[in-house]
Amino acid sequence: MNAALPATIPSPAQGVWHLGPLPVRAYALCILIGIALAVWIATKRWRDRGGPEGAVMDISAWAVPFGIIGARVYHVATTWQPYFASGGHPLDALKIWNGGLGIWGAVAGGALGAWIACRRKGVSFLMFADAAAPGVAVAQAAGRLGNYFNNEIYGRQTDLPWGLRVHEWNAATGEAVRDANGHAVLLPGAYHPTFLYEAIWCLLVAGALVLLDRRYHLDRGRTLALYVMLYTVGRFAIETLRSDTANLILGHRLNEWTSVIVFLGGLVLFVVQTRKVRKASHDADEIPEAQDV
Repeated sequence: MNAALPATIPSPAQGVWHLGPLPVRAYALCILIGIALAVWIATKRWRDRGGPEGAVMDISAWAVPFGIIGARVYHVATTWQPYFASGGHPLDALKIWNGGLGIWGAVAGGALGAWIACRRKGVSFLMFADAAAPGVAVAQAAGRLGNYFNNEIYGRQTDLPWGLRVHEWNAATGEAVRDANGHAVLLPGAYHPTFLYEAIWCLLVAGALVLLDRRYHLDRGRTLALYVMLYTVGRFAIETLRSDTANLILGHRLNEWTSVIVFLGGLVLFVVQTRKVRKASHDADEIPEAQDV
C-alpha cells in the first residue's frame, strides 16, 4: 500500500529534541515564532496609524499570556474527556507542551488581555485590534505548523496527491511510536493536511486584510471584524474535513457552530462600526454648511 502513495507528504517522526536536560519542542517554537511575527507586524501597523511608540510591546505583554491561557482553557473545556472523564488524567490539562490550544480561546483571551492593557495605557483598543489583526492571522499560520510536527489536526483519508502520511504518535514523548525493529509506525493511507489548509488560509486572510485596509482604511474595529469573518468562513469549511474526535451538537462539530456564531459577531461589529464611520463622515460634511447659514 505504501508503494501506491508516492506523492504523499511525509510527516516528521519526532517533534522534540533534547539539548542535555532541556527539551526543545517544535510545537512551542512555532508558537513563539508566530508571536514574534504578530508583534512585529502589529508594531509596524501601529506606527503607520500614529500610535504611541512602545505601546504594542506593553500591550502584548498582557495579550500573549492571556491568549495562551485562554487557548488552553478553551481546549480543555471543549475536549474535557481525556482529562476529566473515566480514565482521564486531570494533571495532563496543564501539559500545554503536548499540544491542545484552541484558537477561539486564544483570540478571546488575547483580546481581554489587550483590552486591559489598552485601558491602563489610555489608548484605543479598537485601534490596536485593527493594527494587530493581520499579524494574528500570520501567528495562527505559524502555529499550525506546530501541529505538523505533532502529527495532529489532520483530516479524513484522501487519495489526493498532497495527502499526508501520519505516524502513530506518542504525545508524552513527542515522537512516533516505534515497532519492535525500531521503525516509526505509520497509520494506513493518506490524510487531508487540514492544518496546512488552515495555515494557507490564514496567510491569505492576512494578505487580504492588509490590502483591503490600504484601499478602504478599515479603522474603528473594522479590520478586526473582517479578520473574524474571513477566518471563520475558512475554518468552517476546513472543519468539515477533519476526522479527529470532537464533541458534536446536532450532528455537527462544536467548532463548526463556533465558527458560525463568531462570524455573526464579526458581521455585527463590521456593520455597526461602518454605520458609525458613515455617520461621523456625514456629520463632518454638515458642519461647514451649518456655519455658512
